[in-house]
Amino acid sequence: MSSVATTTATRTRKGSTAAGRQLKWWQQLLFQALCLFIAATVLFPIMWIVSMSLDPRNIARPTELRLIPPGASLDAYRAVLDRPTANPVTFTELALNSLKLAGGVALFALLIGVSAAYAFSRFKFPGRQYMMIAVLAITVLPAVATIAPLFALLNGIRVSSSLLSIALLIAAALVIGFGLMIIVPALRTGTASGGTYAVGGVALLLSLALIYTAFAPAPGDVFVLRNSLLGVGIAMISGALPFAIWNLKGYLDTIPRELEEAAIIDGASPNQIFFQIVLPLAVPALAVTGFLSFAGGWTEFFLSWQFLTNPRDFTLAMALYNMTGQYAGSVPWSRFAAFSILVSLPVAIVYLLLQRYIVGGLTLGGVKG
Repeated sequence: MSSVATTTATRTRKGSTAAGRQLKWWQQLLFQALCLFIAATVLFPIMWIVSMSLDPRNIARPTELRLIPPGASLDAYRAVLDRPTANPVTFTELALNSLKLAGGVALFALLIGVSAAYAFSRFKFPGRQYMMIAVLAITVLPAVATIAPLFALLNGIRVSSSLLSIALLIAAALVIGFGLMIIVPALRTGTASGGTYAVGGVALLLSLALIYTAFAPAPGDVFVLRNSLLGVGIAMISGALPFAIWNLKGYLDTIPRELEEAAIIDGASPNQIFFQIVLPLAVPALAVTGFLSFAGGWTEFFLSWQFLTNPRDFTLAMALYNMTGQYAGSVPWSRFAAFSILVSLPVAIVYLLLQRYIVGGLTLGGVKG
């Protein structure tokens, strides 16, 4: 034992450690210089945008970087928050439209995706392999390639306002039922947790939003699904759902089946196994999938630009594009930079809130045993 300890100490003094080879001083300086260069490359555009948003001169062509421009002010932010573009739409209305689109896409992709992924992961049924290949093929297909067929399909769906209100009320009732199906069994068994109440709260908010939309005044007697945020959301879900199914299925495969078998022996029902055992273990994968779906919906542009015609339904990404002109000299660069920062903040906030789960999902996914 003493000889082994002496050998280990000798290797450690020579520069070898259990964690890896110790770098020489010039190698450390080289790697630190490389890291500083990468950090400067990443931070330089952000610093430029922040500096440009504080510049009151509204220069036609930005050619210099000043961390604190002369006469720095928040006038660009005030102008953007009041009315970003020439359209009669405020920043709050644009943000609400983007939030509805991003939140709806993320929520429905998670609700339907985790159910389908659990079925693919745990059950054996005819055509399972072919359906998984079809899901993978859809994820590989570029989103731009589906614009034309989705436009023709959604443009052909025209319903009366009264029928739409009835459909939205039915959807609200289904969402409330889904929330109660999760909360009531957990309350009866005394296993309700913060996640259970969070799911119930999200279901309640979504149902209230559907009820409000159902009773909101319609712009006309005929509702065209293509020219609405609902149509854009359905089109986006068609692309986000296959990715959610594929991503969640791979993570659910790593959850040991023995946990579910033990719960069955203890008398747990299938719903209790899914909601109280599988879903809590899949929180990291749900966080990653939900964040990517939210970010995709928040920054979505192609479908919204092709489908929507009413300025009241425009999103932040569409308004940001409307600020650009035919030439660089016609772009209000200060307001454009301020608007860009405001658009990017919600995605950064959501990432910071889910960072613990995202990092946990990445680390747990690479560990076996």
